[in-house]
Amino acid sequence: MPKARSTAILLSAVAVVAVLVSLYTWFTLSWSYSEGDRAGYLQTFSKKGWLCKTWEGEILLSSMPGAIPERFAFTVRDETVVQQLNTNIGRRVQISYEQHKGVPTSCFGDTEYFVKRAITGPVDPVSPSQAQGAPAQAPTAQ
Repeated sequence: MPKARSTAILLSAVAVVAVLVSLYTWFTLSWSYSEGDRAGYLQTFSKKGWLCKTWEGEILLSSMPGAIPERFAFTVRDETVVQQLNTNIGRRVQISYEQHKGVPTSCFGDTEYFVKRAITGPVDPVSPSQAQGAPAQAPTAQ
């Protein structure tokens, strides 16, 4: 009888730990620490991982021409956004992201920044107003 009791206690403890880990994982993935937008040139975008394959990307943020760009790494879980970004490598994109701190495993992504939406910019990045959907204006004659 004591052996059966210790086995039941051990199984109960394992079940409690599994439930707590599941609740913690759910909480970290559903609650965002911060959210925002970033814009830059999509440098890399690939599916990575040994066991859990996730889409990882990197954009180069540049505050002004000639400045050294900052790299921003992110993870994408939405297949629609994956297809949109795959066709725009090397182009200017604007991404909306949520930051999820403390995710317990890299099976959900290598970074803590999860992209939820992407807007692609113009092919010719000289006019940033076209990235927001404004029509190009013809030059006026003087």
